[in-house]
Amino acid sequence: MTSRRSPASLDCQTCGACCCNSDENRAENYPWYVEIESTCKLLARADLVQRYVVRDPDRVPHVRLDDDGRCSALVGRLGRNVHCAVYAQRPRGCRRVQPGDEACLRARRERGIDPA
Repeated sequence: MTSRRSPASLDCQTCGACCCNSDENRAENYPWYVEIESTCKLLARADLVQRYVVRDPDRVPHVRLDDDGRCSALVGRLGRNVHCAVYAQRPRGCRRVQPGDEACLRARRERGIDPA
């Protein structure tokens, strides 16, 4: 049984762990991160698409990752002070992770941020 931390005790703006490619993806050399659905507001802005979107070989849009595996829209120092440059336009996959859920806690453990 995994214990969950209170969402109130987990501050996303001092974390950013879920904004990094997972260890599982990295182990499989899977470079595509969060898929962007066609209705996502991010795709409606050419300036944001150019900066934050990459397409896989099948032309499916994904959030661009920096060379270190971080989402290109993540601003700040991981585990210290971060924010999302496209928060209002972020894809559904980004919206799914909630403070204290399994995905959140796994990402924190993988990045060594306040392991729970």
